[in-house]
Amino acid sequence: MKQFGAVFFFLAFLLIAGLTVSAQETQDRVIDEVVAQVNDGVITLSTVNREIDSVITAEMSKGTKREDVVKMVEERKGEMIASLIHEELLMQKAKELGYDADVEASVNKRFLEIMKQYNMKTLDALYQEMEKQGANPQEIRDIWKKQATRDIILQKEVQGKIYWSLSSKELKDYYDKHKAKFTKPETVTVSEIFLGFAGRNEMTVREKAKQLVAQLKAGGDWDKIAKENSDPPQLTEGGNKLKVTDLSQFLADSIRDMKSGSITNPIPVEQLGVMILRIDAREQATGEAYFDENAVRVAITMERAPEEQKKFFAELRNDSYIKINENYRPIVSPILFAEDRKEKAASTEPGKEEGKKPAKKDATKEEGKKTASKASKDAEKSKEKGKENR
Repeated sequence: MKQFGAVFFFLAFLLIAGLTVSAQETQDRVIDEVVAQVNDGVITLSTVNREIDSVITAEMSKGTKREDVVKMVEERKGEMIASLIHEELLMQKAKELGYDADVEASVNKRFLEIMKQYNMKTLDALYQEMEKQGANPQEIRDIWKKQATRDIILQKEVQGKIYWSLSSKELKDYYDKHKAKFTKPETVTVSEIFLGFAGRNEMTVREKAKQLVAQLKAGGDWDKIAKENSDPPQLTEGGNKLKVTDLSQFLADSIRDMKSGSITNPIPVEQLGVMILRIDAREQATGEAYFDENAVRVAITMERAPEEQKKFFAELRNDSYIKINENYRPIVSPILFAEDRKEKAASTEPGKEEGKKPAKKDATKEEGKKTASKASKDAEKSKEKGKENR
């Protein structure tokens, strides 16, 4: 399983950004405090510190000096806390909308893919191997769960709604104005044999790939050889027809000018294994524009998504109770509510109508305003009473 460790850390720890559990975290648990309350959930100091530790570890692994990373993290602390608040809002929204099952299925799929890649029969066996390599399976699951939640919510509640709301007229108008975006690209249809390094000697895998290529080029039965030798595909998992512009430069160069029926030489896939491709069909690019409804919908969706995403987060904040600890409000509120303030400022410009009611930004601040207002009214009453007494 030595190879498992090398490859797993290359993949998994890029995803978890060097998450670590340290003595500092133990201290945080003892002196923990609530940084922000988000409806019924809370963001704690230990959560913030874990986020900081993960960033420091990840940046130092790239060769950045610790003092430079610490300075950078301190400057971005408010941004990090704001992100954690948004993350908590998304988790709560996913539960409210019943996306829990979709999130769990997405995370489980990622673990199953790793199990298949490393020929493991059970999830427990995978967990045990992760622990041997110093990784915490539950921490990885939690991080992947947060990633899946964000992806699913934004896909269904933002991107999906844009995609399906577009009328035929909108699609046609956009296409007519942006025809240069919709020219026919060069595509290749391929079949794939993949030999993974996991649990095997790399030199043996590379040598076997050369032997298989020799057999195939000598007229060997592709389907039979693929069935007997191939691991789950890496390149064609999502489909066999590929846009050449979507391929890496190395891969595009590896199949350049190859005709239908051609077999590639072994193509190394860094850290993972060796790939062999058969070119089944090739369609050349043309400068002629053509209407592809899905492509036009996707183009419009990607163009509108950033602004709609901002609106979505604003709605989440508007519908939520958010109370930020006094110690952190000065660095968090300006970032968390930046878009709300821009909208409010725009809506109150001369000649413009007052906008919708402001979000429940910082409950403590709102309470302070109410208290100040009440105190002012009480003072006025006292003055009036004093006048009457006089």
